[in-house]
Amino acid sequence: MLETALKSLTTFFATIGPIEAAVLFATLTPKMPRPERQAIAVRATLIASAILAFFTLLGGPILNQLGVSIAALQTAGGVILLVIAIDMIFARPGGAIKLTPPEGAEAQTREDLAVFPLATPLLAGPGAMSAGILLAANASSEPLGLVVVTGALACIMIVTLALLLIAQELNRVLGITAQRVLIRVFGILLAALAVQALFNGIKASGLIPV
Repeated sequence: MLETALKSLTTFFATIGPIEAAVLFATLTPKMPRPERQAIAVRATLIASAILAFFTLLGGPILNQLGVSIAALQTAGGVILLVIAIDMIFARPGGAIKLTPPEGAEAQTREDLAVFPLATPLLAGPGAMSAGILLAANASSEPLGLVVVTGALACIMIVTLALLLIAQELNRVLGITAQRVLIRVFGILLAALAVQALFNGIKASGLIPV
């Protein structure tokens, strides 16, 4: 159970990216009044939490109805998380931040940033959705496994909200170097978890005899 909790916390932290989201939020709202920034942060966190909770709790059963096996889910999820981890480790532009140039341009002109780009694709992006489905599938065989995964998601979203509320101060304190170091550290951890998910998926598929 402790292993599931630690794995869920690490994976959600890496794929949701609270620090990167807070830094980008600060760059998008430099002159916005604090009450307005706080309202946007709360709305975005609630919306992203609802999206990720939906995929975590119902993504697996939906895929099961479509005939997708756990082995296929583990393999596909591992590949997606590994790509995200590589982007984080090498700090590729658009990798950890998760916004394409057109999305970034649109974000600069929008009055309400809560839904786009903050809630999605920044917080509730494809990587975080895939992580929720994969973690829930892996924990389904354990007693209270799904509760642990959902609790880990709730913890990370609370941390995310806290960082968004102090985004301007965080951006000034951390600086670019510290941000990149943290991103790389969690990228390495995420890469290890992704490769393990790949191994589990290939083993469960039976394609390679044990």
